[in-house]
Amino acid sequence: MPMPKLAAFAIRRRALLAPLLAFLLTPFCLQPCRAEHYPDRAIKIIVPFPAGGPTDVAARLIAQSLSSKLHQSVVIENHVGAGGRIGAKLVATSAPDGYTLLLGGSNVNAIAGALYKDLGFDPIKSFAPIASICVDSMALAISPSVPAGTLHQFVQYARDNPGKLKYGAPPGIYTQFAGEFFKLKTGTDILFVPYKGGAPAITDVLGGHIEMVFNNKSTLLSLFREGKLKALAVTSDARWPELPDTPTMSEMGIPGFPSEVLFAVLAPAGTPPAIVEELNGAINEGLTSSEVRASFDALGIEPKIGTPQDLAAALARQAHEWKAVIDEIGIKME
Repeated sequence: MPMPKLAAFAIRRRALLAPLLAFLLTPFCLQPCRAEHYPDRAIKIIVPFPAGGPTDVAARLIAQSLSSKLHQSVVIENHVGAGGRIGAKLVATSAPDGYTLLLGGSNVNAIAGALYKDLGFDPIKSFAPIASICVDSMALAISPSVPAGTLHQFVQYARDNPGKLKYGAPPGIYTQFAGEFFKLKTGTDILFVPYKGGAPAITDVLGGHIEMVFNNKSTLLSLFREGKLKALAVTSDARWPELPDTPTMSEMGIPGFPSEVLFAVLAPAGTPPAIVEELNGAINEGLTSSEVRASFDALGIEPKIGTPQDLAAALARQAHEWKAVIDEIGIKME
């Protein structure tokens, strides 16, 4: 018996639509499929600054817990130079598969866009935010050999000795801008000495080769406690509980310093959402562990738990704050 024309047409239509539907649906299952067995090999965290500095410390604090949560090796690689841009560009141009991550934050993601015309990558759009690690703050530290015990005494000493004092920082990052902002606000002439990272600058101020640094609480607090460096002021909104006698910059009449330095993990843009979610969950879980919290407590800083959306908003806010500082200083880098 011949098949009715209507039924035959329906069968032919289904036969034609089936491949089209399969093609259209493929992109929607690609990302979960790609994340299904993630991770199946070692993960790299690129630190764009030398070992021993604040960024490196943050990376190593989370690497071990991240490894245990994901049951894979997590390797730290330091790719140093150009104010963090070399390491950041390496990650920005890597495959968006969750195996190459950036320990970024304020430096390469919130500041670089206001400073450089052509980075070879977009400090915001080239990355997928994963998770915040911690929020730190800075202090102005000077060598004990400097004859000043307070911020006002130091400013007066610097004014009386123009060009004699030196401060150190890697070029193009927040510690340099803090130093330049301080010079602008206090009308002092202090020579900038460039370093590859924060740790070598601190080594030289300890050795008496330079007199001053701005750096993070996580790296300076133990040196203050041991009397190896003198703390003159902190950039946070409130005094550090560990140094209740050290004033804030605002208290000393120097407002405008961004109060927070953010450290965070980011991946190349286009990383599948399922991988982003898995990494975010593993990092946040690690930040709640007693071991990681004890390490943060020893450094005097708090872990910062949140979503990728929270991190994106924090970076946008910091980009606005640091742009105001950079514009006021008038620095532009090629």
